[in-house]
Amino acid sequence: MKKNLKNIIRFLFFLGIGIFFIWLFMRNLSPEQKREIFASFRYANYSWIILAFVLGILSHLTRALRWKILLEPLGYKPRLSNVFMAVMTGYIANLALPRLGEVSRCGVLTQYEKIPFAKSFGTVITERVIDMISFMLLFLLMIFTLSGKIHSYIEQKIYAPLQHKFNFDFSGGSYFTWLVIIMLIGGAVTTYLVFKKFRHKPFIKKIYNLFAGFLEGIRSLTRMKRPMLFIFYSVAIWVLYLLMAWVVFFSFEETYGLGLDAGLAVLVFGSIGIMIVQGGIGIYPAIVAETLFLWGIPEVKGYAMGWLIWGSQTLMIVVAGIFSLILLPVLNKKSDDKTGSHPAQDTETA
Repeated sequence: MKKNLKNIIRFLFFLGIGIFFIWLFMRNLSPEQKREIFASFRYANYSWIILAFVLGILSHLTRALRWKILLEPLGYKPRLSNVFMAVMTGYIANLALPRLGEVSRCGVLTQYEKIPFAKSFGTVITERVIDMISFMLLFLLMIFTLSGKIHSYIEQKIYAPLQHKFNFDFSGGSYFTWLVIIMLIGGAVTTYLVFKKFRHKPFIKKIYNLFAGFLEGIRSLTRMKRPMLFIFYSVAIWVLYLLMAWVVFFSFEETYGLGLDAGLAVLVFGSIGIMIVQGGIGIYPAIVAETLFLWGIPEVKGYAMGWLIWGSQTLMIVVAGIFSLILLPVLNKKSDDKTGSHPAQDTETA
């Protein structure tokens, strides 16, 4: 009962943050701008949303194929249908509570493929390690390719307001650069001192165990049987993520001509928003609006585009997740009735 109450409070907390971000953005809009946002949804070309939906399903199918490769060294060969539905079950669970998805997807394989929870959960940690490395590489690529636009954004959104407020010359960006360097050094020193003084505290131990799991995930990659196929799937997942965000641009006339560089920026910054607020509700559209400002897209259109991208991705997860929850017991019952035994059980026995 106590655990359920805690989960409900966490869900309401993240939902409240999302609603706060929606209110924060909408409160400064005029009635005409709000009507323009809703009009954008009416006149959008939803054929591109359907394509984004298909690309999303393909990305998660590719993730399921990659997960199967990680399970092979452990001696398990689960059915692709079960692995895919486990992935989608995890995604829909993650919309409610952080980290619930990892537990849910492993629980599905435990129930229907008889794979021990601890073993499948170890492969999920490895997946998270690879995803984090991939995200950091994409972030660096985005910074490198969009350095000019990002600097222009900082000049307009940060330097100019500060100069106007404090009557101080921030031109050239040198002050900001030194501020970033000081913050990085200060953060590193503070982290070291905190770990040194409180290393025996449960919270610090939890962080240490998380880092140890990160390293273990890296080491487990050496035991893979098909490393090149694993790398191919890892690249394909993020390419499909990129295309899933980019094709939605074609839904609006104002964003029709945006290139893959804009799609990459939306993917990276939008992912950060999803990390900050569970599911990205409320904050994702606002981040997309600010990101598309780099390409001169009006704030209102950028905000509408953010809702369109977030809505299409969330709808895809919800629909596929619900179908997975419905089909899992049905398909596995039919399979067991036909074979009379479970392939994973045979593997476990062997």
